[in-house]
Amino acid sequence: MAKLKGLGRGVDLLFNQAEDEEKYFFCELEKIIPNQFQPRTHFDEQSLDELAKSIEEKGVIQPLVVVSNGDGSFGLIAGERRLRASKIAGLTEVPVVLREVSGDDELLELALIENVQRQDLNPIEEAEAYEKLIKIFSYTQEEAAEKVGKKRSTVTNRLRLLQLPDFIQDDIAHKKLTEGHARAILRLSEDAAAMKEARDQIVAKAMSVRQAEKLTSRMKQERSNTKSRTQRDTTTLPESFSRSLVNRVGNRLQSPVHLVQNGSRGKLEIEYFSLDDLERLIELIAGEEA
Repeated sequence: MAKLKGLGRGVDLLFNQAEDEEKYFFCELEKIIPNQFQPRTHFDEQSLDELAKSIEEKGVIQPLVVVSNGDGSFGLIAGERRLRASKIAGLTEVPVVLREVSGDDELLELALIENVQRQDLNPIEEAEAYEKLIKIFSYTQEEAAEKVGKKRSTVTNRLRLLQLPDFIQDDIAHKKLTEGHARAILRLSEDAAAMKEARDQIVAKAMSVRQAEKLTSRMKQERSNTKSRTQRDTTTLPESFSRSLVNRVGNRLQSPVHLVQNGSRGKLEIEYFSLDDLERLIELIAGEEA
Protein backbone atom coordinates (compact mmCIF):
# COMPACT_ATOMS: atom_id res chain seq x y z
CA MET A 1 0.00 0.00 0.00
CA ALA A 2 1.36 3.42 -0.97
CA LYS A 3 2.38 5.66 1.89
CA LEU A 4 1.84 9.40 2.15
CA LYS A 5 5.07 11.36 2.39
CA GLY A 6 6.05 14.98 2.84
CA LEU A 7 2.67 16.20 3.96
CA GLY A 8 2.73 19.74 5.33
CA ARG A 9 0.75 21.54 8.02
CA GLY A 10 -1.97 22.66 5.64
CA VAL A 11 -2.75 19.17 4.46
CA ASP A 12 -2.70 17.75 7.99
CA LEU A 13 -6.16 19.23 8.40
CA LEU A 14 -7.38 17.22 5.45
CA PHE A 15 -5.94 13.87 6.49
CA ASN A 16 -7.48 12.97 9.81
CA GLN A 17 -8.77 9.52 9.00
CA ALA A 18 -6.76 6.27 9.08
CA GLU A 19 -8.32 5.08 5.86
CA ASP A 20 -6.92 8.09 3.93
CA GLU A 21 -3.87 6.04 2.94
CA GLU A 22 -6.18 3.68 1.08
CA LYS A 23 -7.53 6.62 -0.92
CA TYR A 24 -4.11 7.55 -2.28
CA PHE A 25 -3.65 6.93 -6.02
CA PHE A 26 -2.29 8.43 -9.24
CA CYS A 27 -4.83 10.41 -11.22
CA GLU A 28 -4.70 11.64 -14.83
CA LEU A 29 -4.27 15.41 -15.00
CA GLU A 30 -7.08 15.80 -17.51
CA LYS A 31 -9.53 14.39 -14.97
CA ILE A 32 -8.71 16.99 -12.30
CA ILE A 33 -10.89 20.12 -12.37
CA PRO A 34 -9.53 23.23 -10.59
CA ASN A 35 -11.39 24.32 -7.48
CA GLN A 36 -14.00 26.97 -8.25
CA PHE A 37 -13.51 28.28 -4.72
CA GLN A 38 -9.74 28.69 -5.05
CA PRO A 39 -8.88 31.76 -2.95
CA ARG A 40 -5.54 32.24 -4.67
CA THR A 41 -5.72 34.60 -7.65
CA HIS A 42 -2.04 35.36 -8.30
CA PHE A 43 0.38 32.66 -9.46
CA ASP A 44 3.92 33.86 -10.07
CA GLU A 45 5.09 32.53 -13.43
CA GLN A 46 8.76 32.35 -12.44
CA SER A 47 7.90 30.47 -9.27
CA LEU A 48 5.74 28.04 -11.26
CA ASP A 49 8.58 27.42 -13.71
CA GLU A 50 10.96 26.71 -10.82
CA LEU A 51 8.47 24.27 -9.30
CA ALA A 52 7.98 22.62 -12.69
CA LYS A 53 11.73 22.02 -13.00
CA SER A 54 11.78 20.53 -9.51
CA ILE A 55 8.88 18.24 -10.43
CA GLU A 56 10.70 17.16 -13.59
CA GLU A 57 13.65 16.05 -11.43
CA LYS A 58 11.94 14.67 -8.33
CA GLY A 59 8.27 14.28 -9.19
CA VAL A 60 5.33 15.53 -7.11
CA ILE A 61 6.35 14.76 -3.54
CA GLN A 62 3.18 16.00 -1.87
CA PRO A 63 -0.14 14.60 -3.15
CA LEU A 64 -2.92 16.84 -4.33
CA VAL A 65 -6.19 16.61 -2.43
CA VAL A 66 -9.31 15.95 -4.49
CA VAL A 67 -12.98 15.10 -4.17
CA SER A 68 -14.89 12.82 -6.53
CA ASN A 69 -17.41 14.55 -8.81
CA GLY A 70 -19.21 11.25 -9.40
CA ASP A 71 -18.68 11.30 -13.17
CA GLY A 72 -15.10 10.06 -13.34
CA SER A 73 -13.62 13.52 -12.80
CA PHE A 74 -12.23 14.96 -9.60
CA GLY A 75 -12.55 18.41 -8.06
CA LEU A 76 -9.37 19.89 -6.66
CA ILE A 77 -9.42 20.86 -2.99
CA ALA A 78 -5.75 21.65 -2.48
CA GLY A 79 -2.69 21.79 -4.71
CA GLU A 80 -3.50 24.02 -7.67
CA ARG A 81 0.05 25.35 -7.83
CA ARG A 82 1.37 21.77 -8.03
CA LEU A 83 -1.29 20.98 -10.63
CA ARG A 84 -0.24 23.91 -12.84
CA ALA A 85 3.47 23.14 -12.46
CA SER A 86 2.86 19.47 -13.28
CA LYS A 87 1.21 20.50 -16.55
CA ILE A 88 4.18 22.73 -17.37
CA ALA A 89 6.52 19.82 -16.57
CA GLY A 90 4.62 17.64 -19.03
CA LEU A 91 3.27 15.11 -16.52
CA THR A 92 0.19 13.12 -17.45
CA GLU A 93 -0.72 12.04 -13.93
CA VAL A 94 -0.07 13.11 -10.34
CA PRO A 95 -0.46 11.55 -6.88
CA VAL A 96 -3.73 12.48 -5.19
CA VAL A 97 -5.59 11.72 -2.00
CA LEU A 98 -9.36 11.39 -2.23
CA ARG A 99 -11.30 13.23 0.44
CA GLU A 100 -15.01 12.94 1.10
CA VAL A 101 -16.71 16.34 1.22
CA SER A 102 -20.34 16.87 2.17
CA GLY A 103 -20.99 19.89 -0.05
CA ASP A 104 -19.80 23.15 -1.55
CA ASP A 105 -19.63 24.82 1.86
CA GLU A 106 -17.13 22.30 3.17
CA LEU A 107 -15.21 22.38 -0.12
CA LEU A 108 -14.86 26.15 0.15
CA GLU A 109 -13.91 25.97 3.82
CA LEU A 110 -11.22 23.35 3.24
CA ALA A 111 -9.80 25.26 0.26
CA LEU A 112 -9.55 28.48 2.26
CA ILE A 113 -8.09 26.87 5.36
CA GLU A 114 -5.59 24.74 3.45
CA ASN A 115 -4.25 27.69 1.49
CA VAL A 116 -3.94 29.90 4.56
CA GLN A 117 -2.21 27.23 6.63
CA ARG A 118 0.27 26.45 3.88
CA GLN A 119 1.02 30.18 3.46
CA ASP A 120 0.26 29.89 -0.25
CA LEU A 121 -1.57 33.22 -0.30
CA ASN A 122 -0.30 36.77 -0.50
CA PRO A 123 -1.56 39.08 2.32
CA ILE A 124 -4.50 40.37 0.26
CA GLU A 125 -5.63 36.89 -0.79
CA GLU A 126 -5.30 35.78 2.82
CA ALA A 127 -7.40 38.73 3.98
CA GLU A 128 -10.07 37.87 1.40
CA ALA A 129 -9.99 34.25 2.58
CA TYR A 130 -10.65 35.35 6.17
CA GLU A 131 -13.42 37.63 4.97
CA LYS A 132 -15.08 34.71 3.14
CA LEU A 133 -14.81 32.45 6.18
CA ILE A 134 -16.42 35.13 8.34
CA LYS A 135 -19.18 36.10 5.90
CA ILE A 136 -20.10 32.70 4.48
CA PHE A 137 -19.81 30.62 7.64
CA SER A 138 -20.71 33.39 10.12
CA TYR A 139 -17.44 32.89 12.00
CA THR A 140 -16.17 35.47 14.42
CA GLN A 141 -12.60 36.67 13.90
CA GLU A 142 -11.63 34.50 16.86
CA GLU A 143 -13.22 31.42 15.27
CA ALA A 144 -11.66 32.11 11.88
CA ALA A 145 -8.25 32.47 13.53
CA GLU A 146 -8.72 29.18 15.39
CA LYS A 147 -9.70 27.38 12.17
CA VAL A 148 -6.45 28.30 10.46
CA GLY A 149 -4.19 28.16 13.49
CA LYS A 150 -3.46 31.89 13.57
CA LYS A 151 -3.63 34.54 16.27
CA ARG A 152 -6.71 36.73 16.25
CA SER A 153 -4.51 39.83 15.90
CA THR A 154 -3.10 38.35 12.67
CA VAL A 155 -6.59 37.92 11.24
CA THR A 156 -7.61 41.42 12.35
CA ASN A 157 -4.51 43.03 10.81
CA ARG A 158 -4.99 41.15 7.53
CA LEU A 159 -8.65 42.18 7.32
CA ARG A 160 -7.66 45.84 7.76
CA LEU A 161 -5.74 45.60 4.48
CA LEU A 162 -9.08 45.39 2.66
CA GLN A 163 -9.76 49.00 3.73
CA LEU A 164 -7.00 50.12 1.36
CA PRO A 165 -7.78 51.35 -2.18
CA ASP A 166 -7.61 48.67 -4.88
CA PHE A 167 -4.39 50.04 -6.40
CA ILE A 168 -2.57 49.72 -3.08
CA GLN A 169 -3.96 46.22 -2.58
CA ASP A 170 -2.55 45.36 -6.02
CA ASP A 171 0.84 46.73 -4.95
CA ILE A 172 0.82 44.40 -1.94
CA ALA A 173 -0.31 41.41 -4.00
CA HIS A 174 2.51 42.02 -6.50
CA LYS A 175 5.08 42.75 -3.75
CA LYS A 176 5.63 46.40 -4.62
CA LEU A 177 4.66 47.17 -1.03
CA THR A 178 4.95 45.04 2.09
CA GLU A 179 2.30 44.56 4.71
CA GLY A 180 4.34 46.85 6.97
CA HIS A 181 4.12 49.62 4.37
CA ALA A 182 0.38 49.00 4.13
CA ARG A 183 -0.13 49.38 7.87
CA ALA A 184 1.73 52.70 7.74
CA ILE A 185 -0.49 53.93 4.91
CA LEU A 186 -3.60 52.87 6.84
CA ARG A 187 -2.85 55.69 9.28
CA LEU A 188 -4.23 57.95 6.55
CA SER A 189 -7.32 55.82 5.89
CA GLU A 190 -9.70 58.77 6.22
CA ASP A 191 -8.00 60.63 3.35
CA ALA A 192 -7.83 58.77 0.01
CA ALA A 193 -5.71 61.47 -1.62
CA ALA A 194 -3.22 61.32 1.24
CA MET A 195 -2.96 57.53 0.95
CA LYS A 196 -2.14 57.84 -2.76
CA GLU A 197 0.43 60.56 -2.07
CA ALA A 198 2.07 58.40 0.61
CA ARG A 199 2.05 55.33 -1.63
CA ASP A 200 3.66 57.24 -4.50
CA GLN A 201 6.44 58.56 -2.29
CA ILE A 202 7.10 55.17 -0.69
CA VAL A 203 7.37 53.43 -4.06
CA ALA A 204 9.33 56.19 -5.80
CA LYS A 205 11.88 56.49 -2.99
CA ALA A 206 11.95 52.75 -2.16
CA MET A 207 11.32 53.61 1.49
CA SER A 208 11.78 51.15 4.31
CA VAL A 209 8.83 50.41 6.57
CA ARG A 210 10.33 52.67 9.24
CA GLN A 211 10.67 55.54 6.77
CA ALA A 212 7.10 54.96 5.61
CA GLU A 213 5.87 55.14 9.20
CA LYS A 214 7.65 58.46 9.74
CA LEU A 215 6.23 59.81 6.46
CA THR A 216 2.62 58.91 7.22
CA SER A 217 2.89 60.13 10.82
CA ARG A 218 4.14 63.49 9.58
CA MET A 219 1.44 63.67 6.89
CA LYS A 220 -1.27 62.84 9.41
CA GLN A 221 -0.04 65.55 11.79
CA GLU A 222 0.15 68.12 8.99
CA ARG A 223 -3.38 67.35 7.87
CA SER A 224 -4.62 67.51 11.44
CA ASN A 225 -3.06 70.97 11.85
CA THR A 226 -4.50 72.14 8.53
CA LYS A 227 -7.94 70.86 9.51
CA SER A 228 -7.77 72.73 12.82
CA ARG A 229 -6.76 75.95 11.10
CA THR A 230 -9.53 75.53 8.55
CA GLN A 231 -12.11 74.99 11.27
CA ARG A 232 -10.94 78.11 13.08
CA ASP A 233 -10.99 80.08 9.85
CA THR A 234 -14.53 79.01 8.98
CA THR A 235 -15.90 79.95 12.45
CA THR A 236 -14.16 83.34 12.65
CA LEU A 237 -15.70 86.29 10.82
CA PRO A 238 -13.49 87.76 8.08
CA GLU A 239 -11.72 90.95 9.18
CA SER A 240 -13.33 93.15 6.52
CA PHE A 241 -16.83 91.94 7.47
CA SER A 242 -16.09 92.44 11.19
CA ARG A 243 -14.91 95.98 10.54
CA SER A 244 -18.04 96.72 8.53
CA LEU A 245 -20.30 95.47 11.35
CA VAL A 246 -18.41 97.51 13.96
CA ASN A 247 -18.69 100.65 11.83
CA ARG A 248 -22.43 100.17 11.27
CA VAL A 249 -23.15 99.67 14.97
CA GLY A 250 -20.77 102.47 16.01
CA ASN A 251 -22.37 104.93 13.58
CA ARG A 252 -25.83 103.98 14.81
CA LEU A 253 -24.95 104.40 18.50
CA GLN A 254 -22.50 107.24 18.02
CA SER A 255 -20.06 105.46 20.34
CA PRO A 256 -16.90 103.41 19.87
CA VAL A 257 -17.72 99.68 19.41
CA HIS A 258 -15.38 96.67 19.58
CA LEU A 259 -15.99 93.10 18.44
CA VAL A 260 -14.06 90.40 20.32
CA GLN A 261 -14.14 86.94 18.67
CA ASN A 262 -13.37 83.51 20.09
CA GLY A 263 -14.12 81.01 17.31
CA SER A 264 -17.86 81.06 16.69
CA ARG A 265 -18.41 82.92 19.98
CA GLY A 266 -17.50 86.44 21.09
CA LYS A 267 -18.73 89.68 22.55
CA LEU A 268 -19.67 93.17 21.36
CA GLU A 269 -18.25 95.95 23.54
CA ILE A 270 -19.75 99.48 23.55
CA GLU A 271 -17.91 102.34 25.19
CA TYR A 272 -19.65 105.17 27.09
CA PHE A 273 -18.14 108.29 28.61
CA SER A 274 -20.60 109.26 31.35
CA LEU A 275 -23.78 108.11 33.07
CA ASP A 276 -25.76 110.38 30.78
CA ASP A 277 -24.09 108.75 27.77
CA LEU A 278 -24.94 105.32 29.20
CA GLU A 279 -28.60 106.30 29.56
CA ARG A 280 -28.58 107.50 25.95
CA LEU A 281 -27.20 104.18 24.71
CA ILE A 282 -29.73 102.20 26.74
CA GLU A 283 -32.59 104.26 25.30
CA LEU A 284 -31.28 103.61 21.78
CA ILE A 285 -30.85 99.88 22.31
CA ALA A 286 -34.01 99.25 24.35
CA GLY A 287 -36.11 101.62 22.29
CA GLU A 288 -37.53 103.37 25.40
CA GLU A 289 -36.54 105.84 28.03
CA ALA A 290 -34.35 104.41 30.79
